[in-house]
Amino acid sequence: MHTRTLGQGLQVSAIGLGAMGMSMGYGPNPGDRDDMIGVLRYAVEEAGVTFIDTAEVYGPYVNEELVGEALAPLRDQVVIATKFGWDIVDGKMAGTDSRPEQIRRVADASLRRLQTDVIDLFYQHRVDPDVPIEDVAGTVGELVAAGKVRHFGLSEAGAATIRRAHAVHPVTAVQSEYSLWTRDPEPQVLPICAELGIGFVPFSPLGKGFLTGTVTTGSEFGDGDIRGTLPRFEAENITANEALVAQVRIIAEAKGATPGQIALAWLLAQQPWIVPIPGTRRRNRIDENVGSTQVALSADEVADLDGLAARIGVRGDRYNAVHMARVGL
Repeated sequence: MHTRTLGQGLQVSAIGLGAMGMSMGYGPNPGDRDDMIGVLRYAVEEAGVTFIDTAEVYGPYVNEELVGEALAPLRDQVVIATKFGWDIVDGKMAGTDSRPEQIRRVADASLRRLQTDVIDLFYQHRVDPDVPIEDVAGTVGELVAAGKVRHFGLSEAGAATIRRAHAVHPVTAVQSEYSLWTRDPEPQVLPICAELGIGFVPFSPLGKGFLTGTVTTGSEFGDGDIRGTLPRFEAENITANEALVAQVRIIAEAKGATPGQIALAWLLAQQPWIVPIPGTRRRNRIDENVGSTQVALSADEVADLDGLAARIGVRGDRYNAVHMARVGL
């Protein structure tokens, strides 16, 4: 596994691992907690993944606890990213909360759950419209000065917010959804990251599994699977969007790769400071995702994939209206 450098010199593996799905989001886990601990350790020790992503709201709380237990013996080998910014009431998100006192509370609680004395990368999970971003950046800066946090990040923030935050405390990474069928960051966010020297971390780089070719019109999403609530995964939209995956599969077959590897290789080809964090609960998928770093796309193949969504079209929003209103602020 080769490495890449985000902003402020933060070096991580070229492919990270999103841990959310080990605790929530995609229905019941295929194994128990010990299995997930084994998968996390496998990713680091066998696959060379050094960048692990979690958040207090995943579960909530239990995902940080899982990551903390799994990585405690490997702490000096990994960069752990977690997030603040939600008001969590009775185990559910009840809106945003990035007040300085809340950020400090979350940092201390996350440190305990992660069994560590420092958070490597601390993201604001969603922009809080009621708290100036300057206050948020300043508070994280204080945590950096106190030695509790190493780096500051933003998730799903708009370009103007990124610039304002960076002026107060350097932003190391922006994390937003980005993939062959979600191109929202391209017009404004990626250019501001390039200008300011900020790394970019795509979550859901495989389109929540769709770009692997394993989701079809006949797919059913059980209880606890967030895809059952997303417009893009409604049956009629899946049918329309399968044309995009069919084109990815053609390139994959020609290169002896999987569709998912092509989707990740395309992201890696965009910029050297882009580090995708595909999530999985299976060792074989970790191997497949890491293998994308060995897939070389030609300039013509990259250009063809660049225009894929525009040519074919993508049906359905990636979130419902409530959650769409919380991105790009």
